[in-house]
Amino acid sequence: MRTAPPRGTLAIVAVTVLAYFATHGIAGVEAAAAFIPARLGGFVVPGALPAWLTPLSATLLHGGLLHLGSNLLMLFFCGRQDEVALGPAGTVILYVAGAYAAAAAQFAVFPHSAVPMVGASGAVSALVGAYAVLYGKRQPSRLPREAARWLHVLWLAAAWIGLQLLVGIASATTGVAVATAAHVGGFVAGLLLARPLLRWRYRKA
Repeated sequence: MRTAPPRGTLAIVAVTVLAYFATHGIAGVEAAAAFIPARLGGFVVPGALPAWLTPLSATLLHGGLLHLGSNLLMLFFCGRQDEVALGPAGTVILYVAGAYAAAAAQFAVFPHSAVPMVGASGAVSALVGAYAVLYGKRQPSRLPREAARWLHVLWLAAAWIGLQLLVGIASATTGVAVATAAHVGGFVAGLLLARPLLRWRYRKA
């Protein structure tokens, strides 16, 4: 059976690509639209977007075509599968929530950092987290169903956190900055929101 085109996912992809080519290379765009944790503590960036908007605007900025392409690949693969279960609206809500959860996690770990955070990785991590919950195969368990579900979620979270810590350590040796906390925050948001968004979509069924 053919499924409907993933309109929500394709809309996010299109906006992200258009934003990249419209802004890449323009001086001052990164400082104005990136998420900078220190701004929440009073750090001032002249001419910047409101700080509350930057977790979302930061997802539209990327450091290059490789950064953009890797994020879009994961976005499309997981997003279109999530959309089968959550619908276009649920997928977009999940993506936006992931962007803000990623920024919140980055702020919690580095509240005084003035380093701009750019890229859609945190928001995409939410799609990956939801995909893991919705389509991951669970092992048989003697625990009650709800307890088994939460244990599954905790194992997924632990695995993702461990993976991101390894990526962060590896990137540090090459001098490449990776927002590990943001990736973890987005993924956890996906784990927690997948089921509520699924119930929300079918609330009237």
